[in-house]
Amino acid sequence: MSETATAKDDTRLSELEARNERLSRQVGELSRQLEWFKRQLFGRKSEKRLDIDTAIQPLLSGLADDAEATPPPEPSTETVSYAPRKKQRDAACVSDEGLRFDETVPVVTIRLPVPAAVGAHEVIGEDVTHRLAQRPGSYVVLKYVRPVVKREDDGVVCSWPAPASVWPGSMADVSVVAGLLVDKFAHHLPLYRQHQRMSLCGIQVSRAVLTQWVHKAARLLAPIHTAQLRHILCSKTLAMDETPIKAGRGAIATRHG
Repeated sequence: MSETATAKDDTRLSELEARNERLSRQVGELSRQLEWFKRQLFGRKSEKRLDIDTAIQPLLSGLADDAEATPPPEPSTETVSYAPRKKQRDAACVSDEGLRFDETVPVVTIRLPVPAAVGAHEVIGEDVTHRLAQRPGSYVVLKYVRPVVKREDDGVVCSWPAPASVWPGSMADVSVVAGLLVDKFAHHLPLYRQHQRMSLCGIQVSRAVLTQWVHKAARLLAPIHTAQLRHILCSKTLAMDETPIKAGRGAIATRHG
């Protein structure tokens, strides 16, 4: 191989090495810029919209050639755990039935006597049941206190349930249910206004509960409704809606005829 060919090969090799070094430096700069943009877009909130680092700013402007790459921060891992939140109840204002009321609501305590069939006994405790009741123009809470007794002959501890409610386990007294129906259908007082009135009286009952009470009461009154409907259908004359409407003499004569 001649000296001329050797010189050309050396020159070509130098050019390739310089080009390779330039391209490698350019790839490194672009990689650092890409990592910086990723941290701005997908990083944690505390890392977003940060001021441009002094090591990154020359790369963005294209003024630096030999800036060292800043290693990207290691992604932080967070363990997310879920625990069901327990319902908290105020012991002073919440009953076992879920009835919530404040100290402004009057509470009527009704102490039930021990049945005579129990015989000789020793009172060792009390069972308490709360019922929301309604009085004309006000609400009260009926507090049924039932002694827990221990019979002397066999030592058996016994108590007895509270007076029967409208529905099993319900916190509503029959007076509240009757008041809801009368106010809604006879006095045209919507449930949301009755709910507001309860709130002003210190009673905390959701509007959905009032709706459920009305639906359950309607199902209880279904036999009465069926009997009334049967009686109406057997009548010779049916009374319709009494809302007045404008009608001509011809329509009136046709209606009466």
